[in-house]
Amino acid sequence: MCGRYTLQATLEELVRQFHAEFLDPSLFKPRYNIAPSQDVAVVRLKPDSAQRELVRLRWGLIPSWAKDPKIVYSTINAKAETVAEKPAFRSAFRTRRCLIPASGFYEWQQEGRQKQPMYIRLRDRRPFAFAGLWDRWEPKDGEPIESCTIITTEANELMKPIHNRMPVILTLQDYSLWLDPATRPADALQVLQKPYPDQDMEAYAVSKAVNSPRNDSPRCLEPLDA
Repeated sequence: MCGRYTLQATLEELVRQFHAEFLDPSLFKPRYNIAPSQDVAVVRLKPDSAQRELVRLRWGLIPSWAKDPKIVYSTINAKAETVAEKPAFRSAFRTRRCLIPASGFYEWQQEGRQKQPMYIRLRDRRPFAFAGLWDRWEPKDGEPIESCTIITTEANELMKPIHNRMPVILTLQDYSLWLDPATRPADALQVLQKPYPDQDMEAYAVSKAVNSPRNDSPRCLEPLDA
C-alpha cells in the first residue's frame, strides 16, 4: 500500500515537469509527511480540455454514489489488478485518471515485533507522479468534495524486503496517455501499472517520528544512522 508520502518540489519544478496551470499557491508548501484525509496536490485535465491543471483534492476517494464520506478510510489506495472492476474505482478509472506529484514515499518494514519506517525515492531525487484517480462527491447538504486515490501494484526487487506492494510510478512519457480519457480499453492502461525499475530507486531507514502525521518537517527524512 501507500499510506504516507512527501512533496518538496518547488513551483517551478512542478510547472516544468507537469506542464499544468496552478490555481492555489498554498499547494507548493513543502510537505514531509502527507497522510490520508489531508488535501494534496493533483494534476488532471480540465473538463472538456486537454489543458492540465494542478488542483487541491482530498486523499481518500469518495465515489460519486457514496452515501457516507467515511468510505475514504478504505479508498486511499486502489489495486492495479482490480481497479477496472471495483465499484469504488471503475468509473473514475475509465474517465477521471490523474497524476499525484511526489518526491518520495514511506513504507514500514516488519522487523520482529517492530515496524521500521523506510523512505523510498528516485535515485536522481527528482519529483515524480503516482498514477491516481479522482472523483467528485456531492452531499445532500454542504459543499461538493473532490478526492483522489493512489494506485498500487506488486513490489519491485528493492521493495520486496520492505513490503509486498508499492505505488504505481509513471514515467514522463506515460503522463499524457494516462490522463487522456480516450485511452481505452483497460488493457492499454494496465501496461502502465507496473512496478517502477528498482535500479532507479533507493530506500533508507528513517526516524519513527514519521509515524505521527503531526510531524511534518525535514526531520522525517533524516537517515536513521545520520
